[in-house]
Amino acid sequence: MSRLVIVESPTKAKTISKFLGKGYTVESSFGHIRDLPKSKLGVDPANNFEPKYLVPADKKARVKELKALAAEADEILFATDEDREGEAISWHLAEVLGEKPEKIKRITFHEITKKAIEHAVEHPRKLDLHLVDAQQARRIVDRLVGYELSPFLWKKVRGGLSAGRVQSVAVRLIVEREREIQAFKAEEYWTIDATMRAEGKDFEAKLAAVNEEKLEKFSITTEDAAKKIEAALNGATFTVANVEKKSATRHPAPPFTTSTLQQEANRRLGATAKVTMMFAQRLYEQGIITYMRTDSVNLNADFQTESCAFAREKFGADFTTGPRSYMTKSKGAQEAHEAIRPTDIRQTPEMLSASGAEAKLVKMYDLIWRRALASQMAGAEYNQTGIDIDAAGSDKKNYSFRANGQVILFAGFMAVYPDAQKETIVPEVVAGSAVETRELKGVQHFTEPPARYSDASLVKILEEHGIGRPSTYAPTIATVIDRGYVEREERRLKPTEIAFTVTDMLVEHFPQITDYAFTAEMESKLDKIAEGEAQMVPVLREFYEPFKKNLDEKIKSVKVEKPPDEPTDEVCEKCGSPMVIKTGRFGKFIACTGYPKCKNTKPIHETSDVKCPVCNEGDIVQRRSHRGKVFYSCNRYPDCKNAYWDKPTGELCTTCNAMMVQPVRGDAKCSNKECKTNEGKSRPGAGRFKKKIEKEKMESAE
Repeated sequence: MSRLVIVESPTKAKTISKFLGKGYTVESSFGHIRDLPKSKLGVDPANNFEPKYLVPADKKARVKELKALAAEADEILFATDEDREGEAISWHLAEVLGEKPEKIKRITFHEITKKAIEHAVEHPRKLDLHLVDAQQARRIVDRLVGYELSPFLWKKVRGGLSAGRVQSVAVRLIVEREREIQAFKAEEYWTIDATMRAEGKDFEAKLAAVNEEKLEKFSITTEDAAKKIEAALNGATFTVANVEKKSATRHPAPPFTTSTLQQEANRRLGATAKVTMMFAQRLYEQGIITYMRTDSVNLNADFQTESCAFAREKFGADFTTGPRSYMTKSKGAQEAHEAIRPTDIRQTPEMLSASGAEAKLVKMYDLIWRRALASQMAGAEYNQTGIDIDAAGSDKKNYSFRANGQVILFAGFMAVYPDAQKETIVPEVVAGSAVETRELKGVQHFTEPPARYSDASLVKILEEHGIGRPSTYAPTIATVIDRGYVEREERRLKPTEIAFTVTDMLVEHFPQITDYAFTAEMESKLDKIAEGEAQMVPVLREFYEPFKKNLDEKIKSVKVEKPPDEPTDEVCEKCGSPMVIKTGRFGKFIACTGYPKCKNTKPIHETSDVKCPVCNEGDIVQRRSHRGKVFYSCNRYPDCKNAYWDKPTGELCTTCNAMMVQPVRGDAKCSNKECKTNEGKSRPGAGRFKKKIEKEKMESAE
């Protein structure tokens, strides 16, 4: 019997083919084989929301090849990913191939190992149409929102804008955080800090109470109040009033879900959600880790047992107390996957590195491997000490200071998964003993505004609200950046001006689309479709009918709301009218107020301290092309046409004296593509750069 196995990617196909014997042909569909058309809505709400799927031009040849292979096979096994998206890809393949249903089988697995593949082949099932409907419902809702609400924004705000069911909620979160930051007013407060000494050791303590009344954060709010306390304690005798000792155990965190992997990779490795998923997918498709889109913290019993055995061998018998299980806390956790873990705990990161894997891939695996192993290890044990130190002030008040110490007695899981927590050692003292004060001073503090969201904190808040699913976090962040609503600034997500305008418009006129609870409720309904507890068409109708009615009303009633112009000190050199800063499709630019009689515009350049190495007169500035792409060039254009795609560092190449540039990824490199230091590093299309810049005339797009 001949069997055709179809998966999504060539890498996955290559890995699986190693585990299957003769009679199996493993092929890739290269992702979705068909989709809704890009040029039109592609959904008919009047006909039960029937989608009109098309095979893209670039997939037609592949479809023809798969059809020929399918016709010759006795059995077709769809081995796409074990989630809604994977199920939908298999269903689309079945529809396009047109083979008899009895010839088609669905196999699923959570890891690409010989044991898992063989088990899947021995236990095939039919396509799960509930999962397919859930995926279709999500796709249709997102298409309806995107393709019907975006034109509203084009008419009322500006062309080129977009709205999305999850995207717009994410932008709202980022905008609201920015407004909290803008509205924030710092408040002053003071602490009284002391460096003390006992038993030959220095240690730190803070004023904790006055006359047995515990100090709050804002108990001391002025320098005068702090100095009065300093004066009252000048020359005072400090005595240990009480010593508290207790033991504490810190337990390991669960193994990674998609969300927690993205958060931890962002914190520890500085990786964006998109980059994290890219590396995780590569590891999965090579059979190194389990499936990387999951909201489960479950581990199978075999892995738990093997991990405990490995921990005992490597660290000792005390480092594991036996298998640990964890409860999934994610709202609406769907398909019963495992957590993200290595397929073999004995394949250490060092072994992966020795095999020739690239360093960044190894770092991602190292994080996953350590977290999974740590989840099956013993807790870390601490000794915690609290010392209360009293002093009578000259103002007849009793002042109580507190010193806290913590010492690790047993590392446990932290032997493999350490964190930044440090030991704080305090001396061994007893009640009634004297303590020497080396220094005592008031320290000024100011409250800090809330931090902008990072990839990690945004993913966390989306998950807490029940917005999106493991497969949507990274694409959502990438989308809001690509659409110009959000920028990265020092690894934080900062909204652009247009994000405020669009968010206000949507919150006022389409509150459900940006409502956290409503978006989470839609996720819950999609879950119910996947579980067979709800039907696709009624769910779509319940959403669409009020949405469409409101949209039609708003198209008629809402006035055009353009972002306000910003005044400048500049005067148009062509007609003498004032120049203002306007917001266009690709950002801000300077324009003449005499428009349309005068159409003079200028780009806004972000300046730098880098001198142009070609003319030695101009400065390198950041610009945007007509298509919105950022590049860097001399501000003396067109007299000097020196330009770079990557950001110049200001340093010159030691080999050829050309400008060094810093790509988005990787190390700094020479901008001269002919330089010997760039051998093997050339970027496709780099040779066309100057022609492209000249074609676009190095002007900012409106």
